[in-house]
Amino acid sequence: MIYQETLNLLEWPRLCQHLSTFAATKRGTLAAQSLEPAASQALSVDLLAQTQEACWLEDNNNGLNFGGIRDVGAAVERAYRQGLLGGEELLAIATTLNGARQLRRTIDAQPPEDLPVLQGLVADLSTHPDLEQQIYHCIDDRGDVTDRASPKLGGIRDRLKATRQDIQQRLQRILQRQAGAMQEPLITQRGDRFVLPVKAPQKDAVPGIVHDASASGATLYIEPQAVVELGNRLRQLLRQEKTEEEVVLRQLSDAVATVYDDLTALLDTVTRLDLAHARARYSLWLEGNPPRFTEPQEQTTLRQLRHPLLVWQQRHEQGPEVVPINLLIRPELRVVAITGPNTGGKTVTLKTLGLAALMARAGLYIPAREPVELPWFGQVLADIGDEQSIEQSLSTFSSHIRRIGRILAALGEVSEEGEEGGVGEAGGVGEAVTDDTGTTSDLPSTQASSLPSTHPPTHPPNALILLDEVGAGTDPSEGTALAIALLRHLADRARLTMATTHYGELKALKYEDVRFENASVEFDETTLSPTYRLLWGIPGRSNALAIARRLGLDSAVVEAATALMGTGAQEDVNQVIAGLEAQRRDQETRSQAAADLLAATEKLHNEVQHKANLLRDRERELKQQQQQAVQAAIAEAKRDIARVIRRLQQGEATAQDAQRATEAIDRIASTHLPAAPPAPAKPGYRPTVGDRVRIPSLGQTAEVLTAPDDDHRITVRFGLMKTTVSLADIESLRGEKAEVPVKAKPVDTVPAAQAAPPAPAIRTSHNTHDLRGMRVAEAESVLEEAIARGSGALWIIHGHGTGKLKAGVHDYLKRHPQIQRFEPAAQADGGAGVTVAYL
Repeated sequence: MIYQETLNLLEWPRLCQHLSTFAATKRGTLAAQSLEPAASQALSVDLLAQTQEACWLEDNNNGLNFGGIRDVGAAVERAYRQGLLGGEELLAIATTLNGARQLRRTIDAQPPEDLPVLQGLVADLSTHPDLEQQIYHCIDDRGDVTDRASPKLGGIRDRLKATRQDIQQRLQRILQRQAGAMQEPLITQRGDRFVLPVKAPQKDAVPGIVHDASASGATLYIEPQAVVELGNRLRQLLRQEKTEEEVVLRQLSDAVATVYDDLTALLDTVTRLDLAHARARYSLWLEGNPPRFTEPQEQTTLRQLRHPLLVWQQRHEQGPEVVPINLLIRPELRVVAITGPNTGGKTVTLKTLGLAALMARAGLYIPAREPVELPWFGQVLADIGDEQSIEQSLSTFSSHIRRIGRILAALGEVSEEGEEGGVGEAGGVGEAVTDDTGTTSDLPSTQASSLPSTHPPTHPPNALILLDEVGAGTDPSEGTALAIALLRHLADRARLTMATTHYGELKALKYEDVRFENASVEFDETTLSPTYRLLWGIPGRSNALAIARRLGLDSAVVEAATALMGTGAQEDVNQVIAGLEAQRRDQETRSQAAADLLAATEKLHNEVQHKANLLRDRERELKQQQQQAVQAAIAEAKRDIARVIRRLQQGEATAQDAQRATEAIDRIASTHLPAAPPAPAKPGYRPTVGDRVRIPSLGQTAEVLTAPDDDHRITVRFGLMKTTVSLADIESLRGEKAEVPVKAKPVDTVPAAQAAPPAPAIRTSHNTHDLRGMRVAEAESVLEEAIARGSGALWIIHGHGTGKLKAGVHDYLKRHPQIQRFEPAAQADGGAGVTVAYL
């Protein structure tokens, strides 16, 4: 199948292997290793949305935690087919249910606008905490059935314990009585029977059943007759224990079978989450960016595109530095012919573009600079490499032709089905074209209109065709003719074809058909080595003679070839191309200098803008704080004045009451009102009795009743009120202020208002939960239900013990979004053995 051949030629399985190393579960690893690109654009868009949200989780929540998830698909399938599951398999199912619930909790705890796709993915996820709790109740951490699994099993195990103790006691007495007959004083087992190591010559001293002997025959392992009956009883109890354990395992297996559909859906959802998690981590590791699928009339933009496998090789295998390429393909282009020397990177360019198209379809980021824009290619078909076969009598040319035939057949199937096709205008001409350096070149409309164009006015199927050394392996004239015919055929039947070639005639197709474009790989003639950079708009030279000289071919042969090249017109063409390349390098240098200057300017602008924003935010924050402080002071002053007025209204007002009220208002004013700005005043003003003065702090005009005392204070009256004020607080009606000695005032140290403590919670039997004797996972299930039903506070009894349960409870409370805080209980309520959690 040509599609699978293309995946292998582009080394897609190797990329999937790299992706699988970022998966967290076994099922996710296997799914990543066999990853297939999506079959529709809508599915690719959905996968990319999952990847973007998983990247958001990596940046803001340390990603998803797949702890406890196991590959229990086979066990669930066997339970569905009435098979009996073992304790370890049931325990794995329980941990998987718990792990899936933690995944859902992590995703649901995020803002809905940030994770709409992933939250929709886990919306219908059923984790069956009842089944999980049932398994934890019956199966311990080692996968064994617990005594509490059933009353009958508990009774059997109690009798087993008593029987073993009875056997041990009887054997211990025999050891003491017959110590001389024993090879060594110990009790051991052979099978499920308890025996004593007796010296062979003294076997008659311990009558019983011989179950085994040592290799030398000097020791016989005898079950004394006194414990034979107890041994028989022990064996019967063991069989009963096994039977009852199977009953418990059967009940649990049937419980798993009843939720088979939910468990299958859960495993599928967890695997999809792990794949999204792996795609996100791999994409971030590649430093990739999310692609956008373009419409037929839009340009393909892939700047600084790197080959993902070469990036892996560079980082993990100390490979060479990866040279990025720029692919800016106008919408009307259908065929790009890449020319240049061997070992120059032409084939790598084809593979890089092919992998980028497949990665976008599979929901992966592309290792290129933003913006990443390319069509959704429903088919990626390639003929790359030299695969001649002696067994099938296939030459290089024959193998290429057979594969190209399969490519054309696949395109024919798509054309007949009408997939991805659509009627529309052909790509326009006479518009500005931008190359990889940002340089634009205008094609005159008169020249463009004179170019022949026979392509139909329809959009061909969304197929990407990659051809390496098209037409090679046969006579150059025939190969050239075949290559031209093939490329013209593909221009009508594929969205984009990219082909590498050495044939000079293919370079001229650009000037005959606007759907064709030339590109070349750069060659440094100074070092006689390729730079692996892709240049657009200029055909390349093979540089065969320069490469031959670098590889050590006899100089006489190279000089002779150079002389032959100089006699033909080909040398003139090469000189023209060399001139164009020199001009291109000069333009690139200028463009890079302009880009650096623009980048520096943008960086400076962003820094200035950032600082301006910070200052604006700080100013806004200070104003808001000041307004809040003023409002609070006004509200407090109003409350204080209201209390003073109420006290005056409670009875008949007296002069003393008025004096006290005036003093209270003075205190309120001095506490809440801001100091008035100093007004220009004439020095030397001294009020006398009977003068009218103004008190700015109270906004009142008063009459002076007394002369200033030693503390520079006077008594004034306004209305029915009399109060004592400082000379510094008054002024004349003309704005004159009295000069008074400056006297330091103590700084008020009024503590900030503190919020009233919340009302104490009351402990009841409903909000008290005893977790002693439980495992951490079992305790978490109980706590989850308690938190869902509770309000206020919970008293959680975990005891002291080893501290493992307490640490697990505290870790769970730290992670739960509904827990505000928690603390040890009061000593009367249990102290450190009890934790109080506030919801």
